[in-house]
Amino acid sequence: MQKTKKITFIALAAAVMCVLGPISVPIPVSPVPVSLGLFAIYAAVFVLGMRYGTYAVAVYILLGFAGLPVFSGFSGGAGKLLGPTGGYIIGYIFAALISGFFVDKFENKKILNVTGMLVGTAACYLFGTFWLMYQADLPFGAALTEAVLPFIPADVVKIIAVMLVCPRLRSIVKNL
Repeated sequence: MQKTKKITFIALAAAVMCVLGPISVPIPVSPVPVSLGLFAIYAAVFVLGMRYGTYAVAVYILLGFAGLPVFSGFSGGAGKLLGPTGGYIIGYIFAALISGFFVDKFENKKILNVTGMLVGTAACYLFGTFWLMYQADLPFGAALTEAVLPFIPADVVKIIAVMLVCPRLRSIVKNL
């Protein structure tokens, strides 16, 4: 890919994350809302690959850190990264790296692509859970109950949606 094209795709993917990331639904059992952030991240790495998709995630996080309202609930700033959901936001980088690795390494192997996204989701959950434990002074079991278990069904739906939409987008982008 040419340098200008790479930068453009990274910027477009980050912009999609900025649009989808704030869309969230609070749930009563957790301080962490269900958002479209992971969907946008998995779409970016599926379409652009590990390297450029992860760059887009980093741009998204930096924009939010700078104060743009791109995180769940149209929030942003350093306080969001230091708050209860900050571990999940940092976990997005690892979710992108892991899922992107599987997408790149096992191209056109849907079951392995899904596996990569599941492992990436688990990594994101891990960072988020430990950070929430620290922030809210919760034991591990309570943090899992509040910040992982309620999200599994929605995250599985996000992965299915990516697998339905993004293979075609990846082939289009690769042929540009």
